Amino acid sequence: MSSHWKNHGFPFLPGYTFRDITQSAFHRSQTLSYKNGYALPLRPSVGIGQEPLLSEQLTQQRINELSFERPDIAYATNDQPQYEVFIPAHVALDKKILRFHAYFLEEILYSPEEEYRVRPVMIYYYLEDDTMCIIEPTVENSGIPQGKRLKRQRFPNNERGEHYQWKDLNLGMDLEVYGVKYHITQCDPFTKEFMESEGIVLNEPEPMPEDPYSRRNKPNLELSHTTTSTFDKLYQFLHMDRKVLRFYASWVKFDAVYRDNWPVIIYYYLVDDTVEIREVHERNSGRDPFPLVMRRQRIPKKLKSEIFPSCVMEVSKEHVDEYYSPKDLQLGQTVRLLSHHFFLHNCDDFTKDYYKKNYPDMDMKAVEIPKTEDKKKKEIPPYNGFGSLEDSLQNCLSLIPEPPKVNVVKRIENHHKVLRYTAQLDSPYSKDEGRRFILSYHLSNDMISIFEKPMRNSGIIGGKFLEKTRIPKPGSTVDNPEFYSPADFAIGATVDVFSHRFVLTNADHYVLKYLESISSQIPSQTLDSLRQKLGVEMARNKPVEENGEGGGSLSVTRTKQQIICCRQNDSPRKKLHSAEVGRVMLSHDASLRKSEAANSRVIFSTSMN
Repeated sequence: MSSHWKNHGFPFLPGYTFRDITQSAFHRSQTLSYKNGYALPLRPSVGIGQEPLLSEQLTQQRINELSFERPDIAYATNDQPQYEVFIPAHVALDKKILRFHAYFLEEILYSPEEEYRVRPVMIYYYLEDDTMCIIEPTVENSGIPQGKRLKRQRFPNNERGEHYQWKDLNLGMDLEVYGVKYHITQCDPFTKEFMESEGIVLNEPEPMPEDPYSRRNKPNLELSHTTTSTFDKLYQFLHMDRKVLRFYASWVKFDAVYRDNWPVIIYYYLVDDTVEIREVHERNSGRDPFPLVMRRQRIPKKLKSEIFPSCVMEVSKEHVDEYYSPKDLQLGQTVRLLSHHFFLHNCDDFTKDYYKKNYPDMDMKAVEIPKTEDKKKKEIPPYNGFGSLEDSLQNCLSLIPEPPKVNVVKRIENHHKVLRYTAQLDSPYSKDEGRRFILSYHLSNDMISIFEKPMRNSGIIGGKFLEKTRIPKPGSTVDNPEFYSPADFAIGATVDVFSHRFVLTNADHYVLKYLESISSQIPSQTLDSLRQKLGVEMARNKPVEENGEGGGSLSVTRTKQQIICCRQNDSPRKKLHSAEVGRVMLSHDASLRKSEAANSRVIFSTSMN
């Protein structure tokens, strides 16, 4: 506080103070300085605005006098009664705890090894507030949640709302808390001294019962003389390290459906008597390349007999009487390793030398692998009548059927090439006598389609009679079907189409032309019937132009004569231009095509009529 403040009788409150107008400095004095690189604090001698501080105006002598000055008034001392110091209960009983040893029985269901389990606990009673807590000691690798069972609280004693007191606790009694009975067996010395000082006689301490499961698995520590084993593990480790017996075997797998042999290699490590099995992966075997069939481990050969069947994840040494050793591996025999059968048929040279030196009685000669039975051929179910034979067969060959393979070259060369025949239905019914059909044989895929010509007032709807399909011959089997081909279509032949009989009455001129081009594959009877039928029809419907009667399109002879005459005439006036010769040839080709189409129409119109 500044000493130059003038109050003039006013209190030091807001609104009652007046600022000195003559004051011009308002900064604080510096209290920190640096000397030789070190920070040194300075005690301020003046306040804000360079006003002197009151503490600086007092001298050291005055400060000492004020410090040792005694009051002038002296008080007389009267004798007063002395009272005992009162100590509250929470202070007197602080950190004083009664500790009892107890246990409770936990019932075990569906276990052949134990019916109940003894679980020890510690009961703590806090005298300062009459609270209790129960803690179970933690056992390592017990697999049971342990620790604090009940947190610190007042435990209910009965249904009337009363709670347990330290007077209610004694040795040999059952403390029931929340449906669990804790049997108190012992207590610590402080608890015993406190209870006896309060006049409570404690019962005799009881021993903690032993857990049946722990007693059964407890190692036998009784003194017994055991003959020292002559087998030295250190010697085995030093002399058998990196020495491995290798056997070539076949993993025999069989069931009710098939039997299979997989090539494997069995490694027996002499350093620790462990066995490892690896699979020999073959190309195009259809199996995934899993090289390791069984990891390296000791394989038990004989287990101890159990009174009650038990299920364990891993077999320990206590449950095994004997492990597999080199004397159990003999060539030509089947060995059972972990429920799998392996046939030993050969081994390497080191293995043979080892057996010759250590087991001279065992004959280690290679054995030929027994040949497995030939697999049964896949039986194809009979044709059910749905779809074509090729499509139905694809469903039997693969899970996802693929379209049947086709001859692409044949399809391209014979695209839009069709052999047409006229046919008549051979039926015992009189209403089918006048029906006329056109049978078309498609050379690209060897399929047959039948079209019925509509007739007026016949009462039968014409149109498509049969879609394109391959028609088998009568008497052919489903396994080896024989289909109709152009060699079977002679004039007058009967074609059996799905229980319908058709008699061929006529054919297109292109049929004879195509069959003559492949005459080596067609029977002579078929060609003769077509030549006889088509020759009569062509003679009957021969165009007039070829006989030289009438006008119309140019005949072949007349066209050739015109071209020769034009070429022999050397007169420039009468010489034909090359373009005119081309036009003559084109008109001749067009006339030939028109004549062939007219002949076909005449043949079909006469056959249909």
